[in-house]
Amino acid sequence: MKGNVMIEVVYALYLLLTIGITIWVARTLSRNGEVFLVQCFGHNETLARSTNHLLVIGFYLINIGFITLTLSLGAEPTTLPGAIRFLSSKVGLAVIVLGAMHFFNMGAIAHFGRTVEGWLVERRVARGA
Repeated sequence: MKGNVMIEVVYALYLLLTIGITIWVARTLSRNGEVFLVQCFGHNETLARSTNHLLVIGFYLINIGFITLTLSLGAEPTTLPGAIRFLSSKVGLAVIVLGAMHFFNMGAIAHFGRTVEGWLVERRVARGA
């Protein structure tokens, strides 16, 4: 492969792989996280679904922004082994950021979910329900 064509192919592969992984992770977390959110938000399914959707949007914005920003970092590969190293380091970094985002979101949901559930319990007690 000639230099410019190889670089374009590597960049396209990087974007396809990382954005594909981001979409898969977001869908998986959304689908499986809704049950957790329902519990955190005092069985308020509307609030849980809405929060889940907002988390997915934020997840996409942050991760796709990160992916596109890191596209320009590092030296462009000039050989096939260099292209493989380039792809593996960039995809690996993106996956680490996805994992970090997941743990950050889980911590925030657990913290704020308990707070919201406490508010809901207080509201029920105040109503005498």
